[in-house]
Amino acid sequence: MATFMDKLLFVFLVIFAIASFFFARELFPSGALVKISLDNKTVYTLPLNEDRSVAVRGTLGENLIEIKNGKARMKDAPCPNKLCIHQGWIERGAIVCLPNKVVVTVGGKEKHLEEYDAVTK
Repeated sequence: MATFMDKLLFVFLVIFAIASFFFARELFPSGALVKISLDNKTVYTLPLNEDRSVAVRGTLGENLIEIKNGKARMKDAPCPNKLCIHQGWIERGAIVCLPNKVVVTVGGKEKHLEEYDAVTK
């Protein structure tokens, strides 16, 4: 039988998990833009509501980014493990192709993307 402390710990963990879900949604807000960076420089800022494919040539070759139905994905990449491709479609957050130095960020508004280089606490 579970003790009182076990039950209390379980309730705490459930509350923490639910709160974490809402915190993550605030950390990566959905937005209207897709920002594509190559070697830490923004090469494209595109609307999320317009379907298109964009090719970005990095150090290893060409990454193909697809935007469709309000989501973005890395469709093709020259990296060996293809982890960025396996991440699939995203509505918010980022996809990183580290070997080719390509980053796709989804979220925010145009003003928000241009106003800050980074945010720290």
